[in-house]
Amino acid sequence: MSQPSDTLAHTLTLDRILKASPDAVWRCWTEPKLLEQWFCPKPWRATGAIIDLQSGGEFSCTMKGPNGETFPNQGVVLSVVPGQRLVTTDAFRPGWVPADRAFMVSDISFAEAPDGRTHYVAKAHHWTADAKAEHEAMGFLDGWGKAADQLETLAHSL
Repeated sequence: MSQPSDTLAHTLTLDRILKASPDAVWRCWTEPKLLEQWFCPKPWRATGAIIDLQSGGEFSCTMKGPNGETFPNQGVVLSVVPGQRLVTTDAFRPGWVPADRAFMVSDISFAEAPDGRTHYVAKAHHWTADAKAEHEAMGFLDGWGKAADQLETLAHSL
């Protein structure tokens, strides 16, 4: 089976240099209590984070809005390169149980940048153009951007 030439056509990307070390940014992504502090743009918040850093391990939290909105975000880890890359998906539930609807694969990379900073790249890979457009309409750039600001602040404080 051949891959389409526009393999990244369904990908949204946030690419930044964060004023924090890669180790600190990695900790914020992989320690549940730290992830809960920055993962959702305020006034939203994340609770009940579970992070099992192995292929097939659970990667989940619940996103809660200021008006009582509740969005469970349950998935699994696909790949881990400690301190460098974390890939998760909502296409499966723990135990490799297929989800009702696969929305995206999250592909997060961390690399050392000058002056101890982090080159942070967060990609959201979608199965369809419609899913990508839905994510854009939900405010991907603004929401993931605000979350990255919160991530940077927390990581810098560690």
